[in-house]
Amino acid sequence: MSLTRRPEETPERLAFYAKIDKQAFTPLWAVMSDIITPEPKSDCRAHLWKFDAAREYLMEAGGLITAREAERRVLILENPGLRGLSKITTSLYAGLQLVMPGEVAPAHRHSQSALRFVLDGSGAHTAVNGERTMMEYGDFVITPPTAWHDHGNQTEAPMIWLDGLDIPIVSHFDASFAEGYGDDEQPVSRETGDSLARYGANMLPVDYKQEKLASPIFNYPYARSREALERMKAQGEWDPCHGLKMRYVNPIDGGHAMPTIAAFLQLLPKGFKSAAYRSTDATIYVCVEGGGHTTIGGEKFEWGPKDIFVAPSWAWVTHEAESESVLFSYSDRVAQEKLGLFRQDRGNQ
Repeated sequence: MSLTRRPEETPERLAFYAKIDKQAFTPLWAVMSDIITPEPKSDCRAHLWKFDAAREYLMEAGGLITAREAERRVLILENPGLRGLSKITTSLYAGLQLVMPGEVAPAHRHSQSALRFVLDGSGAHTAVNGERTMMEYGDFVITPPTAWHDHGNQTEAPMIWLDGLDIPIVSHFDASFAEGYGDDEQPVSRETGDSLARYGANMLPVDYKQEKLASPIFNYPYARSREALERMKAQGEWDPCHGLKMRYVNPIDGGHAMPTIAAFLQLLPKGFKSAAYRSTDATIYVCVEGGGHTTIGGEKFEWGPKDIFVAPSWAWVTHEAESESVLFSYSDRVAQEKLGLFRQDRGNQ
């Protein structure tokens, strides 16, 4: 029997279902086509958020509530097909956070892994486990699970970044824990730049032993990543589906930088039109530079700097760059790979 076809219902079967329902039983044959689908099936929908509009809403929110009152002053990017669930995809969360001049987003920690991708402003800081890092446009900043972290803005301009967390994954496993530090800021015990120097220079401390899954580097500066893309661009080796696409890695083992979230940076040359591609990891994209459009499942989305868009699982995706463009993206690919679930379809092959 096909998994997509339900058995015909009869009055006797319906009466049987009603009887066993009172004892918390359900017949598999009545629901199998809904829970074991031939292809990925989700309420997640393709969507684009314009940054200029989002910034206006954030600045309005800045006049309504302080960072201390809110704990984190964030506007959640809710997928239109998943409203009320605080999800941008079925497994991931996204939000835009605002820290105004002179503010501190208080120190806390939680089970969830978090990334920050800086979109507006320059010079605010994030502190993670006693080390501060300064945040600049395009920087990819990690908060590992259970790491104490706080954010502060001592500049004269607002700072805005994209938050990406695995909240739905952790909630699925009923494994969420969180606690406040007690003070707004944690003590600084390490020099700024210590983590990058210690782990990001193709060397490790002589007796280093890996104890955690997340990368010990927690700020991947955009300037360094962009320079790498620029140097590789000269080779002219463009992937038909991705242009020039790189993944952020944990320097300890070469794996993904985060245990549940995979992050990427890709360069699309001017005029580049990608071959169709689809994969099981629903993906959130941010335009860092340039402009163009992406077609997702037949729907076209025009994007420019700082705009954010999402492609659902197993939807055909093509990018077209009207000018040289850089896209940051993140997904749950690393979790799917570990579980043996990840699958991709390259339309050019």
